[in-house]
Amino acid sequence: MDLIATVFEIIDMRSFSNLWYWIALAVLWSSTSHWVMGVPYDMLPRARREGGQAQADVEELARIYSSRLLAVVRAAGLWIVALGCFWMSVLGVLSFYYDVEFAQAVFFLVAPMTIVIWLSLRCARLIEAGENSGEALYRRLSIHRRFLQVLGMVSIFITSLFGMWQNLSNSILN
Repeated sequence: MDLIATVFEIIDMRSFSNLWYWIALAVLWSSTSHWVMGVPYDMLPRARREGGQAQADVEELARIYSSRLLAVVRAAGLWIVALGCFWMSVLGVLSFYYDVEFAQAVFFLVAPMTIVIWLSLRCARLIEAGENSGEALYRRLSIHRRFLQVLGMVSIFITSLFGMWQNLSNSILN
């Protein structure tokens, strides 16, 4: 038997009918909404309650992540946007013009992440502009997390609708 055929049998390139795809989607959005600007969400309520070292840790993590993100964007932002647009275009054409299901699955994972990156950049700029300590930082991180959670819910809903439609249209009964 051909090695490539064996690999494709094991991986199952029909992504929307694969349990691993849905597990990956859940893990992606779970980790995205848990790690808000490099700060694990469980640290925010503790820092609000206790203050002191917990608050200093949250402020430092948010400062490090936001300054790192902004430094990357300032150094290579144009190239990142250009390459991102190119690859999103490639995925879009493969997905919806050539109807490649694997590309569709990757598109539904990656496309919302571009919005997450934009929201994170916006949040990093606000943190750098002065919302970098105390209650202002907690509020900014909480608002950012809510946006990510809503985006995740909408993304999972749209992906599941498209996946069900794809599975029904590619059914063995047709």
